[in-house]
Order: sequence, then structure tokens, then C-alpha cells
Amino acid sequence: MVSDATAIWGAILAAMRRSLLVLLIVLAAIGLFTGGLAWLLDTPRPAAGSPPAERLYLGLCSTCHGVDGQGSWRAALFLIRPGNLGAGGAVSRRTDEYLFDIIKHGGAPIGRPGMPGFGATLGDADIKELVRYVRGLARPR
Repeated sequence: MVSDATAIWGAILAAMRRSLLVLLIVLAAIGLFTGGLAWLLDTPRPAAGSPPAERLYLGLCSTCHGVDGQGSWRAALFLIRPGNLGAGGAVSRRTDEYLFDIIKHGGAPIGRPGMPGFGATLGDADIKELVRYVRGLARPR
């Protein structure tokens, strides 16, 4: 009788080991997938002591426009074509008022619906700082 109970418990433990092993493998795979996805989608962090405009740009704009203003692969992945802020001609042809308005109200009012408006989250002073920062990204050709 003792050997029968031992055999039964041995079979139950063997079945549980397989299930537990499969569960651990699945949990590890999910952890690797989510960790990799978080790493890919993480936005760049500003350097310590960086100016507020750079922190705003990296936090709000770099996801689509890229760190250097020339666009990012994330935007391309979703078929979004953000303006190239790194091209000197594209930004230099625009007035500060135009850049201020598109940052504040978004692109929809002027036919560029992919650009969100940040007027609800940013004050006018912050938007003016962003305009100056974007002007600094533009490099003349």
C-alpha cells in the first residue's frame, strides 16, 4: 500500500514538474518580450543638467521627430512622416509664430493631422522655449 501511494505521488509530482517547467518558460518568454518592447519604445533621457527645453523636446517630441530632429524609426513604423526639424531649410522658412501655433494647436488646423497639439499640457513660455530649441536643431545646408 505504501508503494502504491508513493507511486501515485511520484506520478503526480512528475506531471506537476512538467507543468511548472512550462509555466516558468512561458513567464520567462513573456518577461523577455515585454522587457525588449519597453527597451525599444523607451524615449531617450536628457543628460543631467540639460536645459528645460531639451528635456521637453526629448520627452514630447523625440518619439516622432527623433533626438536629432530628422525623424525616428518609431514614426516610420506607424507610417507617420514627421517634419524634418534637422534640415535647415525646412525650419528656417517657418516663422516663430507658425512653429508656436503648430506646437500649441497641433497640425490638424493646417492639414497636418499627425502632429498633436500640446497647448493643454504646456504653457506659452514652454512652447517658446521649444521653438528656440527646434531652431537650434536646424542645420544649414
